[in-house]
Amino acid sequence: MHQVAIVGAGELGGAIAHLLARRDIVRAIALVDEAGRVAAGQALDIAQAAPIEGFATQLTGSTDLSTVAGAAVVVIADRVAGGEEDALTRLRHVTQFASSAVILCAGATARELVDRGVRELKIPRARLFGSAPDALASGARALAALAVDGSPRDVAITVLGVPPDHIVVPWEDATVGGFAITRLVDEPTRRRLSAKVHAMWPPGPHALAAAAVKAIESIAGRQRQTVSCFVAPDEATAGRRRTAAMPVRLGPVGIVDVVLPSLTVVEQVQLDNAMML
Repeated sequence: MHQVAIVGAGELGGAIAHLLARRDIVRAIALVDEAGRVAAGQALDIAQAAPIEGFATQLTGSTDLSTVAGAAVVVIADRVAGGEEDALTRLRHVTQFASSAVILCAGATARELVDRGVRELKIPRARLFGSAPDALASGARALAALAVDGSPRDVAITVLGVPPDHIVVPWEDATVGGFAITRLVDEPTRRRLSAKVHAMWPPGPHALAAAAVKAIESIAGRQRQTVSCFVAPDEATAGRRRTAAMPVRLGPVGIVDVVLPSLTVVEQVQLDNAMML
């Protein structure tokens, strides 16, 4: 992948740029923020760490949104200071400059922007999605690992629904080291873990940055894990359902497939209620 553009050089945007640069996933990263020379300063700061941390990614900073033109992926992050332009207008401008780019909304509040971008701007849902739910799924994996005295690396679990009030954790499909978590953790404990997962929303900027970079790695073909993302409903259900967190497989064109886990009757009802308009 040649270039990723990050719109917004606030704490989240800077964290994504630094982590992405350290992974050497792309050749170039462009930070864009209209707040003076903040984006250029962020880019220079990260670039100066390259000889120490051993990465070769090129970084630039600009106040000009047209810089996103030519990027394979455009990440919508946080601006340093609020401006007159609302998020939907900004998204419209991004699509004008990068009409074929995959657009990844990295913030915890991005669900509504994804929803409106697909409904109102008619951006294909495969090209516009949010990565924040995977940060929550990461927290769920950490909690499950603590419950079994294991490592989060051995835990496979995802989250679905609409945070923070309608989160669904599909415990029936969750595993630890290849074993069903339902065999290792009793139902009362799983209920307590679900309550703790609800309390972890919204994730912090570093967790959100890690989730965004994981999604970019999948788009670039560096890894094949499923990623929990905010996904808009398809055309057949757009009038009845709203954007929600779903596990997906990603590729160069964005969302390749939505991978629904096995759900109990109760979990399916919870998910249907969460997605219903």
